[in-house]
Amino acid sequence: MSTASRLPGIVTTDHVFQVPLDHQAPEGEQIEVYAREVVASGREGDDLPWLLFLQGGPGGKANRPVGRDGWLVRALDDYRVLLLDQRGTGRSTPATRQTLARRGGARQQADYLAHFRADSIVRDAELIRRRLLGADGRWTLLGQSFGGFCTLTYLSVAPEGLREAFVTGGLAGLRSSADDVYRTAYPRVARKNSAHYARYPQDVAAVRRIAAHLIETPAQLPDGGLLTVRAFQALGLMLGSGSGSHALHHLLEEAWVEGVDGPELSDTFLAGVQAQLSFAGGPLYAVLHESIYGQRSVDVAGTRWAAERVREEFPEFDAEAALKSGAPVLFTGEMIYPWLFETDPALQPLRETAQLLAERTDWPDLYDPERLAANQVPVVAAVYHDDMYVDTADSLETGRAVQGLRAWVTNEWEHDGLRASGGQVLDHLIKMARGEL
Repeated sequence: MSTASRLPGIVTTDHVFQVPLDHQAPEGEQIEVYAREVVASGREGDDLPWLLFLQGGPGGKANRPVGRDGWLVRALDDYRVLLLDQRGTGRSTPATRQTLARRGGARQQADYLAHFRADSIVRDAELIRRRLLGADGRWTLLGQSFGGFCTLTYLSVAPEGLREAFVTGGLAGLRSSADDVYRTAYPRVARKNSAHYARYPQDVAAVRRIAAHLIETPAQLPDGGLLTVRAFQALGLMLGSGSGSHALHHLLEEAWVEGVDGPELSDTFLAGVQAQLSFAGGPLYAVLHESIYGQRSVDVAGTRWAAERVREEFPEFDAEAALKSGAPVLFTGEMIYPWLFETDPALQPLRETAQLLAERTDWPDLYDPERLAANQVPVVAAVYHDDMYVDTADSLETGRAVQGLRAWVTNEWEHDGLRASGGQVLDHLIKMARGEL
């Protein structure tokens, strides 16, 4: 049964759908997928086209609107929006250390989670489309980051369900292996570090002091997690958003207090670090992160903790070496490392499961280059020139490989431009799709 709610400027309706865990076995185990319909107040009865939003991630639930805000300000002018909690996230049958424990051992958990990639998400969306719009109905797709990866899979698997597609910061390399992804990512992250330290030169010494302390004495976080120097470096994930550099600086400003026995890391700092690093609210991001790149035609040996292996090619990210040489200590970025499953209490029970997924070699291909080359669905994409998370060269190459795709390359926004722009990025893409730009 659907449940409707009224919030400032919008009306939302809850939907819950039963979908197969394995779409190749539709009569087998079923899971729930939740979606929230959003329409502008007063337009509930209007015959509006549907827009499906696929959130970034992997493992990220859809945004929770509290009114007509953010990019919804623009979207609701023209569309009835469906915010999908991708399988395993939010109110869709959740996949966490608590729920996965009921499935048995690590092998059973890994086999279960193998059904939580973009191909399954797209097939969920297709079932939902037919139930909401009918077999012949088509909707617009908006894919942010990983949601853009899913959009490319959608165009490869079921383009007949789409009337148009918008992508923001999410054109993946069609044939980029996990190693390729991280080999281009580390230099981008290094440039973000340089920009941060140029903006806040005082942070060079501040970061070196904290790193030196953590090498000698790792700190315990409020949730019992362990803050090692490598975990501290992982705060660089913040540098990929428009305001992240400033937020990181403000966090560092409150790192120390004078305790009974001298200076110590403050509770305020440790709580802020935990808020950034803990995967308790979204463990699938860590467990499935490298799996989103796995394709049997590309990663024939599995992803095998690519971020960790490739890091050895970039010694400038070695904190101890930086401290000895007098160089700035560099933060890392959107990388998932195996040691995270030792330091984060939310991930510790999933360590062996994640290892099995990293070793998996039979991932099906996610994209069909031939079908994309013959694409007939109008596609427009925002490519953020300075994007820390998605390689610009990969994005532009993919843009050329998808027939009819029009790319808007901009350095006005970072990876979070869809959210941060308050509807400006989406408005630009809509105007491009309509031929107004």
